[in-house]
Amino acid sequence: MTRTRPSTIVALLIVAVVAGFAFDAVLAATLRPVAVPPLSLGLVLLAIAAIVVSLAVPVFRVARGRTREPIDAYYATRVVLMAKASSLSGSLFGGFVGGMLIYMLTRGVPVAASSALPTIVSVVGGLVLLAGGLVAEFMCTVPPSDDDDGDGGKPQRI
Repeated sequence: MTRTRPSTIVALLIVAVVAGFAFDAVLAATLRPVAVPPLSLGLVLLAIAAIVVSLAVPVFRVARGRTREPIDAYYATRVVLMAKASSLSGSLFGGFVGGMLIYMLTRGVPVAASSALPTIVSVVGGLVLLAGGLVAEFMCTVPPSDDDDGDGGKPQRI
């Protein structure tokens, strides 16, 4: 499995921002109230980011040779998959709610704190989930070895 490319994350962010902006614009154009995410969404995204990074710590210790205990290969694979999924979904959540926030701030009326605060917390939660996924994915890479086995010195996944 390859590392998550920055172009993929940027593309998902752009698409999600446009979708979130359009979603709120369509709601407002049809005279419906704009969507405001619950405060719990941002808090849950922050918690998921912390959990993903904490699950990657044992893999990081084995990969860097800081512990002699073997680690289950299936566990390491699951952590890598969860890290990649977290980075992609973090970019989608953060981008979509970020688009909603941009629409909310560009309207001609003042924004109530009860609407802006949960939206800001959700954007931060999505971006922290994105960063946590990327950090966990990095923690699951094996540093290049010094031997001449022809891999070009590239980091490898556990």
